[in-house]
Amino acid sequence: MSAVAAKPQAGGAINPGAMAVGIVLLIILLGIAYVVSPGIGLMALIGVIIGGVLIGFGVHFVPVGGAPAAMGQAPGIATGVAMLAAGAGLAGLFGGAWAAEQGLEMAVVTGAIGGGMMMAITCMMVNFVYVFGMGIPAASGKVAKDPITGDTQAEYKSQGTEGHGLPFVSFVGGVIGGILGGAGGTLIYIELLELYKTTLPGVMKVTSAQAEPIAVSVAGIFAIALFLVNAVLTAYNITGTIEGPHDPKFKRWPRAIVASAVASALCGLVAILIVVM
Repeated sequence: MSAVAAKPQAGGAINPGAMAVGIVLLIILLGIAYVVSPGIGLMALIGVIIGGVLIGFGVHFVPVGGAPAAMGQAPGIATGVAMLAAGAGLAGLFGGAWAAEQGLEMAVVTGAIGGGMMMAITCMMVNFVYVFGMGIPAASGKVAKDPITGDTQAEYKSQGTEGHGLPFVSFVGGVIGGILGGAGGTLIYIELLELYKTTLPGVMKVTSAQAEPIAVSVAGIFAIALFLVNAVLTAYNITGTIEGPHDPKFKRWPRAIVASAVASALCGLVAILIVVM
């Protein structure tokens, strides 16, 4: 019973020792990249790490209600953290990949817009279902007033629930999370694409034109894989549901940032070593 009852605190205590170990591992992985490829490989890894951190941070903004939300007993979208975050990020990644030829800045912005639009549409349709399909208003169970609009929540919250629907702050949080996730996923893709377009012709003894389709495919595979890694990793940090940036669980983001940076560095190093070794 004690193990079952031992739920993590909302704020999630930060473990300085564990975070220090993570930072040391991150430095070691960057050092390995510097030794094997001090130029383009190291820069690609730094881009991958930044992209992974953006994804991990962005996931904390996404309002996820899981199964309770499907029954109108918790605010958020009725799905899991990793599934929703991956959907938003992949939508942005596809948009960013489409604009890859326009340069890094344009591609990242396009990816961010794609992720944000996906989440905006999802949140809007979810509220339509809640309001018109289930007949429930949007109400938070975490705050007395919406931090953005100032609307009070208690009079709209049903007894025996943690709230329901998607309050405005959750809607905005979802869009921000989609923007960060789309930008992060696109950054990872672009950095790896440039690495592969530069190195694959020499590794495979082919022309640049022949290597480009392979570079696009491999960069896309690794970008999607890294997005899922960071989304699932952050889902464990959240442990269940989260309403958005006003939720006490949002305070757990620092340890997720370190974890995402280390995981992205490790996966990114593998993606780099396959072409520079």
